[in-house]
Amino acid sequence: MAEMWINMGPQHPMTHGLWNLRIKVDGETIVDAMPEIGYLHRGMEKLFENRTYTQIGPITDRLCYGSSFTWNHLYCMSVEKLMDLEIPERAKWIRVMTIEMQRIINHLLWLAAYAADLGLLISGFIWALREREIFIDLLQALSGARLTYNYARIGGVAADLPPDFERDALRAVDYFEKKLDEYHALYDNSKIFLMRNQGVGVLSREDAINLGVTGPNLRASNAKLDIRKDHPYEVYDEVDFEVACSDLCDCYGRYLVRMVEMEESCKIIRQALKKMPKGAVRVKTPLVAPPGDAMGRVEDTRGEGIMYLIADGTDRPYRMKIRSPNFVTMSAAKRMLVGYKIADVVAIMGSVDICMGETDK
Repeated sequence: MAEMWINMGPQHPMTHGLWNLRIKVDGETIVDAMPEIGYLHRGMEKLFENRTYTQIGPITDRLCYGSSFTWNHLYCMSVEKLMDLEIPERAKWIRVMTIEMQRIINHLLWLAAYAADLGLLISGFIWALREREIFIDLLQALSGARLTYNYARIGGVAADLPPDFERDALRAVDYFEKKLDEYHALYDNSKIFLMRNQGVGVLSREDAINLGVTGPNLRASNAKLDIRKDHPYEVYDEVDFEVACSDLCDCYGRYLVRMVEMEESCKIIRQALKKMPKGAVRVKTPLVAPPGDAMGRVEDTRGEGIMYLIADGTDRPYRMKIRSPNFVTMSAAKRMLVGYKIADVVAIMGSVDICMGETDK
């Protein structure tokens, strides 16, 4: 049978955003693959060069609506390094707590979409979005927004915790942990879900490392690397949590890693609320950064996020470079797809957790 190229996108529901996955098939078997991006390019890095440090903050939220606070926080942390600022201890704990809430929100959004992709539309999709709303409500109480929060500020956070926030957060965590058991009962006992995930989209540890994959996708390939543990920032060196890892190296392993990460995020939120000291949540910051450069690194919900800034002594950066974990993970698409069937594309690429906003930027 003759080989032919098929376009999976940019409008295909599987893509979860505007990008085109070209696959070459021999019958039903994939023999080559080539991801194409560029449909969503907004020139974010160039936009940053024409705005002041303060004005850039809200734009960083738009890098990925699934993890907007993570990028907002990374930007603020990078500028603080540039300006040599030390933020209040309470602000550090608030940031860690909200980052982990954002991680849960993102993973639940991924789980809901993944459930719809693989046939668990009614239960899996609705359940995950139901619990996601609870954590969105908490971040709305902090920031007033439900998607792009813009809560972190250069020098700390926008405002202190509102009344009864600690009580509501602990209730949410207690409730959510029980729901995670229900998720496992639903997904792990679904023969269709297991058949479409186990042994599919295998990415070996060696390939994942060589291709630069990071985050849950790397840890699902049995490489225990987490920026929060290996290069702690804020107060991550003061919290106790386990790095989720799997030696399965397939779609099911990527699912399991994210499920465990949500459990560990609940533990971190509890510790943050308990250890959080009283005091200020923000320091006054200068409008102009001294000449120099600085780099911030965080464990984004999808992998290692990096921002590199160069300052020229004005009120806006001379250059700002963003390292998107998804952009790098795209390079592993061919390695995960070749040898599998057309129907497996949905499961394989869905398991990666694609966000085109941060990938294309």
